[in-house]
Amino acid sequence: MTLNQWAIKWGVPFEAVEDLRREFGTINTDPEPGEIDKSEGAVQTSIRLEASQKGCRLWRNNVGALKTDDGRLVRYGLANDSSRMNKLLKSSDLIGIRPVKITSIMVGMVIGQFVAREVKESNWQYGATPREVAQLNYLQLVMSLGGDAAFANGVGTL
Repeated sequence: MTLNQWAIKWGVPFEAVEDLRREFGTINTDPEPGEIDKSEGAVQTSIRLEASQKGCRLWRNNVGALKTDDGRLVRYGLANDSSRMNKLLKSSDLIGIRPVKITSIMVGMVIGQFVAREVKESNWQYGATPREVAQLNYLQLVMSLGGDAAFANGVGTL
């Protein structure tokens, strides 16, 4: 069942589904001037600068595996415990934390909210490839636990 089929089944308005897709970053918005045709690396630099200006800190999350000189396989990066896990759940390019001021019972206290951004080149369009689905699975997991996660293809996606 697709998201659109589910939305029709439950009477969810089209606008709400489109808003949800924007929240997850699976729909491109018009890029900012100067953001058109930027490489993933250039987009990543722009996003990290924007994050810093907004009080958020993001770090590169390299994910992969390598063999040591003695033949042991060492996996690195978040959510990369096994090859099987990595096929289903691909952690984001940028991982970080943002300050969030809590109200009500914890008035004045600041907590750190987990932030994840899967960076794409500026003209990227979500295509539901197996890799993109695994990346979206990670974003959905982070959001389900109160984090802030989305695909990002330029400034303004933080």
